Amino acid sequence: MTAQDSATLPSAITVRSGTLLAGLGVVAFSLSFPATVWALDGFGPWTATGVRGLLAGLLAAVCLFAARVPVPAREDWPGLLTVAGGCVIGFPLLTTLALQTSTTAHSAVVIGILPLATAVISSSLTGRRPSHTFWAAAGVGAFAVAAFTLLQSHGLPTLGDLYLFGALLVCAAGYAQGGRLASHLPGWQVIAWGVVAALPVSALVTTLALPSEPVHLTIKAVAGMGYIAVISQFGAFVAWYRGMALIGVPKASQLQLAQPLITLAWSVLLMGEHLSPLALITAVIVLACIATTQRTRA
Repeated sequence: MTAQDSATLPSAITVRSGTLLAGLGVVAFSLSFPATVWALDGFGPWTATGVRGLLAGLLAAVCLFAARVPVPAREDWPGLLTVAGGCVIGFPLLTTLALQTSTTAHSAVVIGILPLATAVISSSLTGRRPSHTFWAAAGVGAFAVAAFTLLQSHGLPTLGDLYLFGALLVCAAGYAQGGRLASHLPGWQVIAWGVVAALPVSALVTTLALPSEPVHLTIKAVAGMGYIAVISQFGAFVAWYRGMALIGVPKASQLQLAQPLITLAWSVLLMGEHLSPLALITAVIVLACIATTQRTRA
């Protein structure tokens, strides 16, 4: 075996490991919308956002304390606060508000623009430029999603769509900053410090929302809340940020183009929703775009 072969082998293993971890994160995230709908069976939108952040923050604080993790350096905190604002507060709240009027299938396809937004923000932060083929595939995927959204809403975005577009922008910033931080901090610590940093806001939102949004603890609501707090808000990010660190934010972000397709399947199996042929066509186009982005030069 030549020196070049020995260098290529670890690189190939790293790519496979990173792709697998990022893919696991995508699969875990794909159930977030159905789980949020379940949570709304017993919690109001503001209460659901506050409680999921509060539970995730407490779990993360216990993990950080048990592992005796030192406080991150001062220069890491702007990025961690972006993770907190985008992924822990902004995205959960805006998508929860959107799901009061939009179906999980429709919402999932709209969020399909998130990978392109993440890649653009990451590129501006790091100065790394993926290939033209990468941008072309990412752009086609985002265009397909945007076209689907406008056709479904008869040419005009609905209030739910506006919530979703706001959610994908703040989440893209959180993903890009988290992926950048994961290059020198363990991925689980990035999201752990993010949800801990958001604890004061999560606690305040919960305290203010509970009196005005009565809670009805059904089995569906408890199961949904448990999932979005433990998995969507914490566990899935551990794999996601680690995968980003291994294969780069742009390539990892494009794996999330598969998330709408998986969520569409969940919406049929778990929510009893019916899919339009247009949704399936859009999902197939998006899936083809993923395959293209993963084969391009980073």
